[in-house]
Amino acid sequence: MSTLSFRVRGMDCAEEVGVLREALHPLVGQGGDIAFDVLNGRMVITRGSGASDESAIIAAVRATGMTAEPWADAGADRVGADGARQRDRTLVTAASGLALGLGFGYHAWRAGSVMGALGSEGMGLSEGVPTLAALLYTVSIMAGAWYVLPKAWFAARRVRPDMNVLMTIAVAGAVGIGEWFEAATVSFLFAVSLALESWSVGRARRAVAKLMELAPATVRLRLPDGSEHEVRAEEATIGATFVVWPGERVPLDGKVTKGESDVNQAPITGESVPVSKAPGSVLYAGTINGDGALEAEATKAASDTTLANIIRMVGDAQSKRAPSEQWVEKFARIYTPVVLALAVAVLVAPPLMFGGAWSDWIYRALVLLVIGCPCALVISTPVTIVAGLAAAARNGVLVKGGPHLEMAGRLKALAVDKTGTLTRGEPAVVEVVSWDDHGETGLLERVAAMEARSDHPLARAIVAYAKARGIAVKPAPDFKIVQGKGATAMFGGELYWLGSHRLLEERGQETPAVHEQLEAMSRQGRTAVLVGDDTHVCGLIGLADEVRPESKAMVARLRTAGIEHVVMLTGDNRGTAENIARETGVDEIVAELLPEDKVGAIERLLTKYGTVGMVGDGVNDAPALGRASLGIAMGAAGSDAAIETADVALMSDDLSRLPWLIEHSRRTLAIVRQNITFSLLVKATFVVLTFLGHASLWAAITADMGASLLVVANGLRLLRSKAQ
Repeated sequence: MSTLSFRVRGMDCAEEVGVLREALHPLVGQGGDIAFDVLNGRMVITRGSGASDESAIIAAVRATGMTAEPWADAGADRVGADGARQRDRTLVTAASGLALGLGFGYHAWRAGSVMGALGSEGMGLSEGVPTLAALLYTVSIMAGAWYVLPKAWFAARRVRPDMNVLMTIAVAGAVGIGEWFEAATVSFLFAVSLALESWSVGRARRAVAKLMELAPATVRLRLPDGSEHEVRAEEATIGATFVVWPGERVPLDGKVTKGESDVNQAPITGESVPVSKAPGSVLYAGTINGDGALEAEATKAASDTTLANIIRMVGDAQSKRAPSEQWVEKFARIYTPVVLALAVAVLVAPPLMFGGAWSDWIYRALVLLVIGCPCALVISTPVTIVAGLAAAARNGVLVKGGPHLEMAGRLKALAVDKTGTLTRGEPAVVEVVSWDDHGETGLLERVAAMEARSDHPLARAIVAYAKARGIAVKPAPDFKIVQGKGATAMFGGELYWLGSHRLLEERGQETPAVHEQLEAMSRQGRTAVLVGDDTHVCGLIGLADEVRPESKAMVARLRTAGIEHVVMLTGDNRGTAENIARETGVDEIVAELLPEDKVGAIERLLTKYGTVGMVGDGVNDAPALGRASLGIAMGAAGSDAAIETADVALMSDDLSRLPWLIEHSRRTLAIVRQNITFSLLVKATFVVLTFLGHASLWAAITADMGASLLVVANGLRLLRSKAQ
């Protein structure tokens, strides 16, 4: 199978996606598929056997009233083309409005008053329109319908009435009964409504385009001879050394090899405070360097950076329609033909059955067609979902589609991995115990000197702890490893040993006091490193996987956000798990799990609660992330497998974003419900007013446009949402 990508102009909402899908389905061949990314105006066709060629597909799109062209990689060109199309649409809409204003002005002047131009009833059914006014109204109608007529013609030919057909019939009917002003008003206001819809989608497209501009197009490489050479970012290879001067944006993902600086990571992780970088620290493309120059080794190609993946995932997210979007699309598919049938019934039944005036009921049927337009209903949900996804990304939460954004607000239970999620995933010194008057400083000096040459995680944690307390660490001479048990080295002219409980037992130096201390540490889930000489135990250092400072507050906020049950899943021993549970306040722990056991735990939670989220960061969490209703990965430190499997990535590894995401999801769902309810109420109200004879064409389209404006504005409120 081969894949073709197209840029589709004029595809701004779910209804147009439905039109394209129906028109192109016969052309993709057996086993083929079509995917749409409304946000980027992109259509991807996977061609099956017997598929049509590229030119046939482009012609089929043109027949729908939209245009397609092969996808180009230059983002700036696409944005520029979008801007040109938006300008053209604005000019045509403005021309419609200008002609309408001139026509009505001339009409009112000839009629002697505004009410004279509107008609004796003030709500349509005018008594006569001057020729010049009719010509100006015609110009207004044609300009307003410029983008509508091709789509209406295509839908009518396929006997699939949509909102374009409804508007066209309404305008043509108004002209037919001599209501030129109202026909032009409907055409103009509908054009304004479509322009607003296009603008709202264009705003989201520009936001994604700005993401693409975050990473510089070039990178300054440090060559082996020490000189610098600037090349295009995509030409830099993994392992190359690049330089970032103060104030510059980082061009590639990499690891710092020289220099120290504070880097603003807000564009990627959402962190509001700059993060200190030193040799060994990770850099993200698109972040902003502070006051220090940095040298770094490229760890990913330009096309595979964290920023590039975010852009790609945001694009992919738009092709995954949320359940509410799917419901609205299905509803509109049934709703539009029903409105058309009801309008026909209103037109025919009263005159034939009750002797009503044909002109009166024709007018009311046209009003019903206008107010029945599902424009506000169709546009409200996708705009809200796009705004919700964009706000989440801006706050360092990458959600891979509307369905996942909605699912976050429906979660009843949450399973959280321990290591690297509730905890930092790295050992840290939590206790120092010294005996025989050695003192904490003296003990740390000995242990840090012995551990200075070791790369073991426990050794690094002890050395870092000693340095943080101002101890000058000098490697001890004659360092020797006791395989699997510890090490020995000289310090101050004496031979010292350090190691585990097992080494202590082998040396036969365990006393009741030492044993009691070790048992207490074991119950707390801590690892002990002991140090002594040939005569006695000098002391011990307790290390543990440190709980993240925000974990306890996060668990409490999850309950406030509506999560009924929080479970900690871990492969660690039960004693360690219970200690972490006490510190964080989780409801339940399931310890000593293998990866497949975590999947079983998720399945048990699904049986009990229905919707369950899983938060993890490691490769061993990937199966459980995939099985949960919503998989959430710790994005910055998480494994690639976990991030790829998950539905959501917390890019800053900040657990406070988790309850915010749930609250944000529920705000999004609430706004979707508000928009749908409001749109339907407006239409129901005007249906009643139409039957009572108190609604006019221009009032109906004004109400419909007003509803569209309000639901769009209501949805875009989510863009202001910020995590605290």
